[in-house]
Amino acid sequence: MSFVIPTLNEEKGIVSTLSELPLKELEDMGFLCEVVVVDGGSLDGTRENAERLGARVVVEPRRGYGRAYKTGFGVAKGDILVAFDGDFSYPPSVVPMIVGVVVKDGVDFVTTDRFGLMEDDAMDFLRRFGNWVLSFLVRFLFGVGLRDSQSGMWVIRRNVLGRIMPRSDGMAFSEEIKIRAFKSCKTMEVPIHYRRRVGESKITTVLDGLRNLFYILRLKFIGL
Repeated sequence: MSFVIPTLNEEKGIVSTLSELPLKELEDMGFLCEVVVVDGGSLDGTRENAERLGARVVVEPRRGYGRAYKTGFGVAKGDILVAFDGDFSYPPSVVPMIVGVVVKDGVDFVTTDRFGLMEDDAMDFLRRFGNWVLSFLVRFLFGVGLRDSQSGMWVIRRNVLGRIMPRSDGMAFSEEIKIRAFKSCKTMEVPIHYRRRVGESKITTVLDGLRNLFYILRLKFIGL
């Protein structure tokens, strides 16, 4: 099993994130785990902190959220890939439960829903509204049962990765991988406890939201 975590100037968040990884619990379940941190050129202590905590750090100089995941998935060795951000907003503690479902029920792709259990200060109103609009459009245009199309925490069987890998190298990677997975794989969406990130966000709310909106429309009317 491989954890794949993209970072960019997350020296505090990556410490909290890696310190909470349930590696012992997963090993007790029979999984050999590796942690791959894909760093986009951090200028702080992100890489050093990740290596100190046992992660394998891969530097990806090409910018882009999706580009980081493509690089990370390419070097990771596990048959099951666990992906989430390095800012401590997503709870690693739920991974054993999700992986158990993947193995027991033969699920190919599990994504997470941040909204049901979100902390009050985890996301401002504009981001909540933007996420709601994008998720509604994904449901309406593609007929998939997704509550949270922008969530950045997934568990993926490697053997389906080839048919769900997005074209996008940017933030739209997140919505595209879900659309492709829900169209071609056995999938689930599970609620998680989503919390306020550690450190400053790299997302430009309006600009990134518009880019994701146009990408959804492009996928619908030009094709996957």
